[in-house]
Amino acid sequence: MKISCTQENLSQGLSIVAHIAGKNSNLPILSNILVKAEDKLLTLSATNLEIGITTQIRGKVEEDSTLTVDSKLFNDYISLLPKERIDLEIDGEELKIECEKQKTKIKTQPATEFPVIPLLDKNKAYTVSVKDFKDAISQVVFAVSNSEARPEISGVFMGFKDQDLILAATDSYRLAERKIKLAEKVEEAIDIIIPVKTLQEVSRVLGLFKENVEIEDVDVVEIYITDSQVMFSYNGVDLVSRLVEGKYPDYTQIIPGDFKTKVTVNISKLVKAVKSSSLFTKTGVFDIKLEFDSEKNNILITSSSAQTGENISDIEANVSGDKNSTVLNYRYLLDGLQNINSENVVIEMSDGNNPCLLKPENSTDYVYIIMPIRQ
Repeated sequence: MKISCTQENLSQGLSIVAHIAGKNSNLPILSNILVKAEDKLLTLSATNLEIGITTQIRGKVEEDSTLTVDSKLFNDYISLLPKERIDLEIDGEELKIECEKQKTKIKTQPATEFPVIPLLDKNKAYTVSVKDFKDAISQVVFAVSNSEARPEISGVFMGFKDQDLILAATDSYRLAERKIKLAEKVEEAIDIIIPVKTLQEVSRVLGLFKENVEIEDVDVVEIYITDSQVMFSYNGVDLVSRLVEGKYPDYTQIIPGDFKTKVTVNISKLVKAVKSSSLFTKTGVFDIKLEFDSEKNNILITSSSAQTGENISDIEANVSGDKNSTVLNYRYLLDGLQNINSENVVIEMSDGNNPCLLKPENSTDYVYIIMPIRQ
């Protein structure tokens, strides 16, 4: 192996793949990165057997070869080098690294034991905007269930229908759904469930590129699907993951259709009031009461605890319909409010025993539903 590349390119490539590699007592090779010099390209790969990630970086390849090297050590060392040309060369069982006045040798291991990362055929792609997809991930992943008892809701639902991609997540106490547009209309609808860690990793990788001016023209993510796997491709990076088995519950049944009260309120003001009330909630219950008054056009937020005291916050709002009230988990409420990309939020409800719906003002692309705390 004989390769020359810039420190910036190699460091970015390593930052993309190194996060997946980790210590595994049963398969120590998984803590390594696969480095392949072939066809004038340098390819870096890592896997934890659940997720596999591969990226290609530009460089001058004079000699083809394949090896594996400790992920953390390689990544940490390259990140400390000056932003100059790096020369990589195999020296027996070591990788020789030269950059300016620095010379280093890192122990390597043969690539024969490294698991094969099964990349999918790039025949049929579902294409979506990078920004929309990254926003959608952040707006739903927090609502995923942590329980292993119901594996189908421990992942994120992704539905492809007409020209919409729908992402949804629930833990049975709240539900988040975001719709974004696909580049092309889907011929046949398809539903899949993706592990939450996979989408978190996709979001992390997309975030690594945001300040790189060289990729401004690459504004779409391509998604490829088989019966058991999904692959996300972006700017030379391929991330492949297994799918969660099973069928996602029909969550649309719990989205309320009829409302007796509609409230429009400034998100910033409501967040501050909720945070104030959160200091006085009952330990382990996290309950706050919201009262909506259409005559006074206000929201009264109250909480009390035998240990800390009580709080009452009164904020202005546009309230229409019946006077109403509900008791909510303040953490769930804040999660929803902080993921709504709008100045104002619309809150709709029928009564205190039924779900409360939140959505951005002047948009139907995002809905967030919270189940009330039964008194």
